[in-house]
Amino acid sequence: MTETLEPPPTVLVVDDNEQNRALARATLEEEGYTVLLAENGLEGISAFETHHPDCVLLDVRMPQLDGFEACARIRQLPGGADTPVIFLTALRDVDTFDAALRAGGDDFLTKPVRPTELVLRVQAGLKLRRLHASNRDYYDLVRRQRDDLMRLQLQKERLMSFVVHDLKNPVGTVDLHAQVLLRDKELPERARSGIMSIRAEVRALMRLILNLLDISKSEEGKLSPALVLTDLSAMVEDVFEALEVRARAKNITLDRSIGAKEATADSDLLRRVLENLLENALRHAPEDSVVRVSTIPVDSGVELRIADSGGGIPPELRDSIFDRFVQVQSQDSAASRSGRGLGLAFCQLAVEAHGGRIWVEDGSPGAVFCVMLPHAS
Repeated sequence: MTETLEPPPTVLVVDDNEQNRALARATLEEEGYTVLLAENGLEGISAFETHHPDCVLLDVRMPQLDGFEACARIRQLPGGADTPVIFLTALRDVDTFDAALRAGGDDFLTKPVRPTELVLRVQAGLKLRRLHASNRDYYDLVRRQRDDLMRLQLQKERLMSFVVHDLKNPVGTVDLHAQVLLRDKELPERARSGIMSIRAEVRALMRLILNLLDISKSEEGKLSPALVLTDLSAMVEDVFEALEVRARAKNITLDRSIGAKEATADSDLLRRVLENLLENALRHAPEDSVVRVSTIPVDSGVELRIADSGGGIPPELRDSIFDRFVQVQSQDSAASRSGRGLGLAFCQLAVEAHGGRIWVEDGSPGAVFCVMLPHAS
């Protein structure tokens, strides 16, 4: 007896952006799905009535008929009540999430969409549909728990965004008052040294705040470098001056080797990448040692190398050190290499936004953090 194979599930993608439709189609067809495309909400409703897809990917903002209204109408069609509808939106906030649920959405995916996550959400939607058919009570419980977790995550992100924005002004004010105090020529040397230490810590706190803001921008697809021709020699000198107090506290010598004098980059982002990497090196370099910054011209662009002689990083952990909030134990060191767990994550996001890459090499002893910035296209 010949076994009858079930046809692959059909996914309807409704999005007014051609690139988004092409990405979704290529991703899902590679996984064996049949994909239907529609450019707006009205076309999507018509395609649903004709083809009865197993799952719908629905953009929120579209001309003529937005995704919320299109979803509400699909729910009124034959077979539309139990078809998974996954909203695609660039707006990652609680209000948009709640509006998606009120419209009858089953899931919520933020742009830019990652192919792997897209496939997993479609698979989950289809599984929940089968669960719905066999056990309604269990299905409703799982969905409520998932929705509550998602709403909690979005509320946490919004709170963090508010806090970070509100912290910038008072932190900047503290630094401004410290600068005013330093202008007093009669200030005792001990007090001057203390105020300079305060400024160093304030700058580190401001870097943390800006890292959080830029990580949030990257998640929303809004971290876009403003590329200009950047003087690397002057930038390295400025960063050395900013971190002088930290280096002097451990009697660490900051050394430079400027082979490549210029790079095409976002000056502010690149400076903070260099500050984060140097701060990380100073944190783990032993006393009376040297931390060295090198800029090297390579065929594909410019390479920056920040080397310390600390405990180093095991080879198997050199990729995960750039993950957010991950703390990797240094070799022969009780300190964790990632500190607060955001500095190195920001560095990776900023470098990749330039089209470059960042990695770690063995310094024998210590670690060498390498950044490659491509030539401007």
